[in-house]
Amino acid sequence: MDYDLAIEGTPGTISGGTGVLLIHPSTGETDRIDTEFLNVDTDHRLVVSTRTTAREVQQKLEYYGVDTENTVILDTLSVERGYSRRSSDRVHYVAAPDDLDGIVAQVREFLETHEGKLRVSLDSITEMAYYADEERARVAVEEILDLLSEHDAVGLFHIAEEVHEPEVLEGYHELFDGVIVLDEDGTVTTDF
Repeated sequence: MDYDLAIEGTPGTISGGTGVLLIHPSTGETDRIDTEFLNVDTDHRLVVSTRTTAREVQQKLEYYGVDTENTVILDTLSVERGYSRRSSDRVHYVAAPDDLDGIVAQVREFLETHEGKLRVSLDSITEMAYYADEERARVAVEEILDLLSEHDAVGLFHIAEEVHEPEVLEGYHELFDGVIVLDEDGTVTTDF
């Protein structure tokens, strides 16, 4: 199954099972690229947020016109921060951003319980590594990439460039089929 891409400089389509790495400055504005990825040619989408709460993700999606009816949000922050939370069909929670097994389990459940064209956005690998560690984050990313392949889904994974050692970034670069680099000035370069 092929999926359309509407991000400048990328191929018109990518095949199911493709993971795309979004390398960005830590202060970079990634919302536009994230929502361009999520907003086309999709039946259901999952947004895994280790950086913002479900409410903030919802506001971003609404602002950029992403169909929230067919979007599930996994919030990894609210429980740990003590915010009020109510799980629903479209919002799920794990105990903390370092609960990487819980994150992988939620991605698996989403992919197993939804049909059609499925997209996953994970924002971000950097936060997973911050709360857990680099090695555990890498294992979780590899597990999610395997799940995407198994379910013919596609994913966009955010990583902040200057936070990680060059060899860590290079390792992720090699792991992904497509790489999008967002510069400080908003310039986008790609490698697919």
